[in-house]
Amino acid sequence: MCGRYTITITLEELMTRYGVIDTNVPWHRPRYNVAPGQLVPAIIHDGEKNRLGQLKWGLVPPWAPDAKIGFKMINARAETAAGKPAFREAFRRKRCIIPADGFYEWKKTKHGKQPMRIIAKERPLFSMAGLYETWRAPDGSKLATCTILTTEPNHLVAPIHDRMPVILQAQDEALWLDRGTGLEQLSLLMKPYPAEEMTAYPVGQAVGSVRHDDATLIEPRHEDEQMELW
Repeated sequence: MCGRYTITITLEELMTRYGVIDTNVPWHRPRYNVAPGQLVPAIIHDGEKNRLGQLKWGLVPPWAPDAKIGFKMINARAETAAGKPAFREAFRRKRCIIPADGFYEWKKTKHGKQPMRIIAKERPLFSMAGLYETWRAPDGSKLATCTILTTEPNHLVAPIHDRMPVILQAQDEALWLDRGTGLEQLSLLMKPYPAEEMTAYPVGQAVGSVRHDDATLIEPRHEDEQMELW
């Protein structure tokens, strides 16, 4: 699964990266511990241009009786999402990008669970494949939510966790966002990101609490501590 990630760039950098001219996102600060249930920046394509907005992490299908189901829908398996009732329509017509510059997973070691930050070597910002939906509450209010697609891990992530987010190659981002892209083409994008283009390093245990969200969370542990893990 993918349950925590980072996005530490500015709003201006985010808009430039995805060619967004204007946005209704009021502000964005660097975030070092993004967690389910929070509002997250997301990119969609409206048929003419990319748009940047905010979605609540944890997809709520339109038919759900209440929004609580979203906490069980933070991830969707890439292998089955196109056929699952909760994700089927979104996979066909409501695809988004969740920008990130790293994600966390917990590795089992002889000392316990060690949080690891996983990043792309040459891409300070990468695009996780997501789906979004709009849910209408009984009082008529609307809630826009999202989920992150996951796939089998590459060789780097496999010793850490049995799943990883689907990370799109830059040249495939427009194809993913295009509502006209067919299922066969989309299925080709549902694969692990190349291991040789990523790296991982241990970070402190503070990332385990959503109360912590500052730059110290992404600092590597001391070299002698890292040696014990590898």
